[in-house]
Amino acid sequence: MKTFLVLLLGALLCVDPGSSLQCYNCTTQLSNSNCMRKEECGEKDMCKTEVIRVVGLFSIISKGCDSLCREDYQDFKVGNRNISCCSSDLCNTNAAGSVSSSYGLAAGAAAGVLWTLLSSKF
Repeated sequence: MKTFLVLLLGALLCVDPGSSLQCYNCTTQLSNSNCMRKEECGEKDMCKTEVIRVVGLFSIISKGCDSLCREDYQDFKVGNRNISCCSSDLCNTNAAGSVSSSYGLAAGAAAGVLWTLLSSKF
């Protein structure tokens, strides 16, 4: 009887509870901190992160579940678009770039150009 109970317990522990994948979800956010809402995905979904960066200004972040997720990178003259896919719980946590650091970079670049123009006149 003990052997039967041990085998039954072992079999129950090996059964997958059927839990679905969880991903972070947001649409067109300027900060990754606004993209921390959790979402239950479908059986065939993956986690998707899409970041559109406008060089020196800001990033637009979207995250969520996607059954047809395909990684992609497109480079434009004024920025880029990056799509990444992953398949473990909450794996789409990061999205590089935030408004504050982007504005700081833009301000630094503008100050450098302004300094160069002003110092060449004197």
